[in-house]
Amino acid sequence: VQLVESGGGLVQPGGSLRLSCVASGFTLDYFAIGWFRQAPGKEREGVSCISSSGRSTYYADSEGRFTISRDIVKNTVYLQMDSLKPEDTAVYYCGIPLANGCYDGRRYDYYGQGTQVTVSS
Repeated sequence: VQLVESGGGLVQPGGSLRLSCVASGFTLDYFAIGWFRQAPGKEREGVSCISSSGRSTYYADSEGRFTISRDIVKNTVYLQMDSLKPEDTAVYYCGIPLANGCYDGRRYDYYGQGTQVTVSS
């Protein structure tokens, strides 16, 4: 099992980024994939999750600003982030959630190395 995140960077408030999570060693039609984030000194926070059947779940205040999607052929999950705020600054990780379900958003069996997102003017 391997998950590799990319797409992070520095963006101004109100801007957008699209994160990618490339999965290998398993296929997305059998596993859920979630995104979570962690900022220095803060607890891990669930962002979004897409189930093995393609159902989307959003946590915290991401709904309405973030969109999760997947490409089964490319075995890749995306997180489109719009209207970014400085408080969205964190390292973003993708992973297989605990029990392979989008229940909690913060607990994962496997996750990648993360990609840094910084929202600042």
